[in-house]
Amino acid sequence: MSVISTTAPPKPLIIGGLTAAVVAGAATAAVAAAGEFAGISLVAGGAPIPASGFAMLTVIFSVAGLVLAVGLARWARRPRTVFVRATLALTALSLVPDALVGASVATKVLLMVTHVVAAAIVIPAVARRLSA
Repeated sequence: MSVISTTAPPKPLIIGGLTAAVVAGAATAAVAAAGEFAGISLVAGGAPIPASGFAMLTVIFSVAGLVLAVGLARWARRPRTVFVRATLALTALSLVPDALVGASVATKVLLMVTHVVAAAIVIPAVARRLSA
């Protein structure tokens, strides 16, 4: 006789991660809007970036991070450690295009700040729901 077991996706992880993604999306849009209000251009590479674009991309990439977390929760021996290390490295890598884009220094800094804001919201919210 064989036993078939399935592992359901961890509900608190998914709900917490999606909530963090939405909060981070709103926060990055607010940071971008505040920067624009303060006179920082949101034109990068010759194209304007709408504040809603910050929110949308933040949510998309946060969900990608959540998919990573769900996979790690299922297959990694120490999912929290692996998740935090991987996402911090990915956050650092996400700053490279901002540094290289054709934009003013203020715009580049604003773009980088939005990445850090999103990471500061999403990474801890997801990590605390993973086993150490």
